[in-house]
Amino acid sequence: MLKIIFLGTGGALPSKERNPSAVMVNREGELLLFDCGEGAQQQMMRAKTGMVKISSIFLSHFHGDHILGLPGLLQTMAFFEREEELTVYGPNGIYEIMDAFKKLGTHKLKYPLKVVELAPGDVVQKEEYIIKAVRADHDTPALGFVLEENKRAGRFNREKAIELGVRPGPDFARLHRGEDVTLKDGTIVYSKDVVGPKRPGRKIAYSGDTRESDVFFFEAQGSDVLIHEATFTSALKENAYEWGHSTAKGVAEMSKKYNIKKLVLTHISPRFNEEEDVVLEDAKSEFENVILAEDLMEIDVENRDE
Repeated sequence: MLKIIFLGTGGALPSKERNPSAVMVNREGELLLFDCGEGAQQQMMRAKTGMVKISSIFLSHFHGDHILGLPGLLQTMAFFEREEELTVYGPNGIYEIMDAFKKLGTHKLKYPLKVVELAPGDVVQKEEYIIKAVRADHDTPALGFVLEENKRAGRFNREKAIELGVRPGPDFARLHRGEDVTLKDGTIVYSKDVVGPKRPGRKIAYSGDTRESDVFFFEAQGSDVLIHEATFTSALKENAYEWGHSTAKGVAEMSKKYNIKKLVLTHISPRFNEEEDVVLEDAKSEFENVILAEDLMEIDVENRDE
């Protein structure tokens, strides 16, 4: 399972329809949180994602609409007697931010809290996937993140294995794992002869706040799902550049260039509350497989064979 849950999809200010930025990823039961705008806890309750078992939190930058939900979330985890270590990742300045939260007296934690500063290019290595920090082009130190799973074993050719004399059972699993099998008559059946080439794992990219950037898109290229901010439309291109944000059309152009499979636009400005279709139309003029994120929307990311 690889599921994306959009907890907050608004830009800068909350509205009745959109909370500030927060995205949950549930990978095989492990919960990862990307940014934590105010109200994130309540959104988790509404979406029934759980919160106490979040393993890691990734902060893209330290503007209030991306972090002000964090002190309350940390305290709630303590109230629920969390015991497992929690790791909070962020760009340059993360130690000062977390220390400031502590000095506010908002939480006294009984569980271990680990704080890790990431620089562009740093990789968080997990057993079955990585999360890479990527430079974002905002008006403050900022990161985007790319989650990429390890490659999966190739497709197993059951019929050919039987044809080569392998009996169904444990030897099938050994061959699929890449091990060669010796039959009773001494014949060796090589894994490479019955298992196809490795298949890609799934890939998700999250931009945080940023201008359109080749640096970010180079790392995000080929993503199954790209979650990218679209604070402005192309009619407001100059405003977007001035404030360190993207336009929907600009993001769509880059998505086409870098072979993104599905584009999800988020960080939608309150200025478009009454006309959000113009954001989608701006993007669809360049890229077809694009949707606007909505609060509490969920996306299941499926495996692919190519």
